[in-house]
Amino acid sequence: MPITFCAKPREAESCSRAGYTRRVPSRVLLLDNTLHPRLFILGRRWREGLGSARVEVVHVPSASRMPAIDGFTHLVLTGSEASILRWAPWMTREAELVRAAADNDVRMLGSCFGHQMLVAALCGREALQRAARPEVGWTALDVVGRDELTDGLPNPWTVFSFHFDEVAAPPPPPWRVLARSHDCGTQIIRWGSAAVWGIQGHPEISRRTAELATRAYLLVARRRGGVPRTTLQRSPADDQAFAGLVGRFLGGAACKS
Repeated sequence: MPITFCAKPREAESCSRAGYTRRVPSRVLLLDNTLHPRLFILGRRWREGLGSARVEVVHVPSASRMPAIDGFTHLVLTGSEASILRWAPWMTREAELVRAAADNDVRMLGSCFGHQMLVAALCGREALQRAARPEVGWTALDVVGRDELTDGLPNPWTVFSFHFDEVAAPPPPPWRVLARSHDCGTQIIRWGSAAVWGIQGHPEISRRTAELATRAYLLVARRRGGVPRTTLQRSPADDQAFAGLVGRFLGGAACKS
C-alpha cells in the first residue's frame, strides 16, 4: 500500500480510518552539499531550523558512501559552492539516494544546489542550465501556485539567492512551478503531487548569514568582485518565513499500514 502524508493530526486520524495504523515520527536526513562547511554554514543553519526533529547529517562531498534511506521520513538537500553542471562522483551518489527516497515516498526539500539536484536525479541533467542572469542578493518571488508548503508564504516572498546555475523554464513534467522571480522562472517547483519541493533561493539564510556567506564566497572564488560583491551593498529584506516553511515541510509525517 502506498504512503500517505498527513500534515495535521486529524488527517492522521483519517489515515487510520482508511486502513493506516500509525503516524510515523519525523526522522530527517540532512545532506550537506557545501564544499567548505566551516565557511559555508548552510548545513548548520538547516540543522538549527529543523529544531527538535531527529536529524542525521551527512556531508556528501566527503562521504565515501550514503546511508540507506530506510527509516527516514524527510530528506533535506542544502546548497553548495559546487556547480551541478560540473558533475562529480559524489553527485552521482546523492542522485541515487534521491531516487531511492522517491521510491520510498520520503518528503524532500532541496535548496539552490539541492533544488537542482532533485531535478537532475528525477528527470535528468538536461533540464539544468547556466543562468542567463545570475541572482545574487535578496530576491522577490512571485508565488503563482499555492499548496501545503507555499500557503504560509507572503506574496511577494523575499528570499536570499546566490546561484549561477538554474532549472530551465518550463521545468520537465511532472515538475510544476509554484513561484518565479524576474530572472528565474523556476524559483519554487514541486514534483507533480508528490511531497517533493525545490527552492532555488536560500530560505535558511538570515541577514547576518547572507553577509557571512557572501564574504566567504569572495575568499574562495577564483574571480573576486563582480556580481557577488554587489550584494554586500544591497539592503537586506528577510521576510523571516523560514521557520514556518520548515514547520509545514515537517508537518507531513508518513502514515503507513
